[in-house]
Amino acid sequence: MKNSIRIIKKKLITLLIFANIITLCSIVESSEIDNSNEESCHCNSRTFDRQTNIKNYYKKEIQDSCLANDILHVYAKTVNSINHLKNMIKIKAGIFGIGTNDPIFIADGEGPKQQIYLNSFYIDKTEVSNHDFSKFVDATNYKTEAERFGDSFVFRGLLKQKDQKNITLVVAQAPWWLQVKNANWLHPEGPESDIKNRMDHPVIHVSWNDAIAYCNWLGKRLPTEAEWEVACRGGLSDRLYPWGNKLIPNGQYRANTWQGDFPNNNTKEDGYEGTSPVREFPPNKYGLYNMIGNVWEWTFDWWTIEITTRGGFVNPTGPSQGINKVKKGGSYLCHKSYCFRYRCAARSQNTPDTTAGNLGFRCALSA
Repeated sequence: MKNSIRIIKKKLITLLIFANIITLCSIVESSEIDNSNEESCHCNSRTFDRQTNIKNYYKKEIQDSCLANDILHVYAKTVNSINHLKNMIKIKAGIFGIGTNDPIFIADGEGPKQQIYLNSFYIDKTEVSNHDFSKFVDATNYKTEAERFGDSFVFRGLLKQKDQKNITLVVAQAPWWLQVKNANWLHPEGPESDIKNRMDHPVIHVSWNDAIAYCNWLGKRLPTEAEWEVACRGGLSDRLYPWGNKLIPNGQYRANTWQGDFPNNNTKEDGYEGTSPVREFPPNKYGLYNMIGNVWEWTFDWWTIEITTRGGFVNPTGPSQGINKVKKGGSYLCHKSYCFRYRCAARSQNTPDTTAGNLGFRCALSA
């Protein structure tokens, strides 16, 4: 009996609270207000003018209360939160090993191995796809840096011979990279190409700055280098790849890398010459896809090879400033004979405004 009375009281109190909220909202709606510096806000399926004028401070307080307690607003916020995390995996806090005591490229600062502590965080299951990125562009009219610059770098082997003839700008130390006019995320190999049949492939020709803009739009961020590497390892320790030490275990390809004679002949034994769909190969034990191969992935950190400047033992985020940003994971162009960087411990760098046909990213979020 007492429990029934308590329940009835709680329901009455709840009804009174919502009745007061609706009354307050009605007061604000009917009041005369100055429309300068206004910002639209939703409350109980109505639209109000949010005031920043000091004279209307009290009205703003009422509106904020209305908005914060609005059932529809709370519901929408909950739905957005669920959608926010639906393509993400949570990695619980703990002590993890990163780096290696057996570096392949010593000059890259791959070692030594170190123990770090990370707070819990979320990371995208997949690289950001063309489909994902197109939603961002549709909503914001964002122009990538490649679009604004008017060109980007494309791998020679993906271009038709006729398209290569008029290109004069190449990367001196890597002549297989050609600077192609009007190459961008929508036109990966130049203006005559498109992504119509590649919506489930990773978005490419995106700079670090572009990646940051996308993450900010979603209320997310780029993973730190440490977070990315921990995610890549999938709970395994001292292994080259997310699944172990064999690149092709039991004859099964687990990542999109180069097969054949780089850069002249790609035998495409893994099924792909360029990018592959973001869920094409089996995930690691954390449920994350394509942590190596497919495309290089931007991380938050500025580049350094000095272990002492990478942020210490707890939640390292790299140095406070720099010239280049860290990228991880290798790409479809990596081969052991040239770029054996499709390993969890491997790392490389580019300036934040660099764009190319093998550069992409995935997002993270603090738990």
